[in-house]
Amino acid sequence: MSNRIRRLVFFAAAFAGFVIGGIFPALSNDKERAVRAITNHFSSVPTMTGEFIQFGPSGEQTGGKFFIHRPGKIRFEYEDPSPLMVVSNGRTLGVRNKKLKTWQFLPLKKTPLSLLLSKEIKVTDKSVRSVEAGEDVTRVVMGDRNLFGDSEITLLFDPNSYDLRQWTIKDNQGKETSVMIFNVEKNVKISNKMFQLKKPRKINDR
Repeated sequence: MSNRIRRLVFFAAAFAGFVIGGIFPALSNDKERAVRAITNHFSSVPTMTGEFIQFGPSGEQTGGKFFIHRPGKIRFEYEDPSPLMVVSNGRTLGVRNKKLKTWQFLPLKKTPLSLLLSKEIKVTDKSVRSVEAGEDVTRVVMGDRNLFGDSEITLLFDPNSYDLRQWTIKDNQGKETSVMIFNVEKNVKISNKMFQLKKPRKINDR
């Protein structure tokens, strides 16, 4: 898998994990309350749509729309001129390059999305590296060497509404990608057609 595709998968997984909640860290009382409030808030949101702006490690800027329907389904549509789209149908994750008219497929269960898009999420204490609960923002830093290697993600939440506002991903090479989301709609009806893959080739999902 290319580094770019790995960053896309990690980006989607990290986002989905905090949209649907379910972390149980061993933290101080204030920080634990903040994290539990965040996860409880998002656990009541099985579907979500919105827009995002992504800033790449070289300063490039892209944007688009996202759609989430758990368990297992997610879609990221990048605006032109980016040719990419990321889709999971609940079993297979596909990355489409519209310009090249190609798909790259991965078994969902072999990606972090298999954990983060399931009905019940359990993230180990070691995944939460730090939590800072401030007046203007709650900052959560996560990483899991078994899943992501040296990569980590920093997520910024509104301390009052517990809405996710922004995150920054640092990959194994130390490159950072930041994403801001806006115009978010929760608990909306999303057609299953949004998560269909166009004739994916047979993959080994053992």
